[in-house]
Amino acid sequence: MRFAVWFVLLAAVAVVAAITLGRNDGLVSVYWGGWRLDLSLNLFIVALVLGCFGLVSLLQGIDALIGLPARARAWRLARRERAAQLALRDSLSEFLGARYGRAQKAAQRALAIQEGTPELAADRGLSVLAHLMGASSAHRMQDKPTRDDQLKRALRLGRRIGPGRVNDAGAQLLAAEWALDDRDAARALALLAELPPGVARRTQALRLKLQAQRQLRQPHEALRTARLLAKHQGFSPTAAQGLLRSLAFETLDAAHDSEQWQRAWAALDTPDRRDAFVAARAARRAGALGSPALGRNALQPFWDRMGELADDEREQVSMALVDTVQGIGADWLPRLEAALQRWPHDAAVVAGVGSAFAERQLWGKARGLLEQAAQSSALGGPQRRRAWRQLAALARNDGDLDRERRCEQAGAATE
Repeated sequence: MRFAVWFVLLAAVAVVAAITLGRNDGLVSVYWGGWRLDLSLNLFIVALVLGCFGLVSLLQGIDALIGLPARARAWRLARRERAAQLALRDSLSEFLGARYGRAQKAAQRALAIQEGTPELAADRGLSVLAHLMGASSAHRMQDKPTRDDQLKRALRLGRRIGPGRVNDAGAQLLAAEWALDDRDAARALALLAELPPGVARRTQALRLKLQAQRQLRQPHEALRTARLLAKHQGFSPTAAQGLLRSLAFETLDAAHDSEQWQRAWAALDTPDRRDAFVAARAARRAGALGSPALGRNALQPFWDRMGELADDEREQVSMALVDTVQGIGADWLPRLEAALQRWPHDAAVVAGVGSAFAERQLWGKARGLLEQAAQSSALGGPQRRRAWRQLAALARNDGDLDRERRCEQAGAATE
């Protein structure tokens, strides 16, 4: 196909030339001093075209000859730049292959090539990456002085490039990660605070911030960061739920009196307070601090909508009531009766309601429920032992020492 196209073009050129130059009746006369030169028009046109072509070729040749040193210098610069880039790539390859000594040497080789080439001094991005590779390799080899020196140089060069640039942000994120490895969470938070707002909201920055806050035992701040990470899909839904619950538990466990408990409970977000597991933990903590009424207030919304809870959530809420049953009022009796009527064979509900009836001195109702809970295999050993102890207390109030002894023995034998 290409041959056919060229053949058609050649034929067209031949036709145009034949039509234009077919008649050779033109004459061109050139006068120079006393001389005269007569040329046919066709010969003059051909000579003019060839002369222009020769002149252009001559000028191009002279330009190429004059620019030969500049091109040689550019070729040498490109060669050294490729060598520096190759050394940096080798450093990354060796680092990923866990050959950190070689990676550090390759990074130093890239820096040496750049320092030996004045034209490459303006490429600060190459310098920052080489310093970061050297610092990363030194960190893996536990060479902290070299790591810190390389990191300082990278940060200094990154700030010269301009704040907020990728290299500068990457250096700060790496520095924060290394500070966490050194168990210096305060420095990690300080480095993360220096990041631009856009970089600080990235998933990796939030992960590092979460780790630092957990190292510093700041569960409330860590809970906020974890919730932001979960919003940005930094965790799977299951992992996010487990992490948020554990941080809420840490926040509540950090309370050492009723006032601190109230502040911790009020500081939790609404989704946390609506979590049955968190509310059960809060109720147990309030009971341990001597404020069972506060714990029951946290549990009351869940008992009012017990039918909406899953089985594990219902178990947590029911067993938490056992720890906060002291001083329970008569206003709880309707919801307790309703729960017992709906789940008469649920061991957790039976244990919770039985404990509440015993606290209200409804001995007849409480005894049957506690016996059912104590003999249920669905409950764990601690819950069954508690039911046996409560039965022993009921027997002691009735003056039945034999039954009290049997209940104590049964509780002691419960695994």
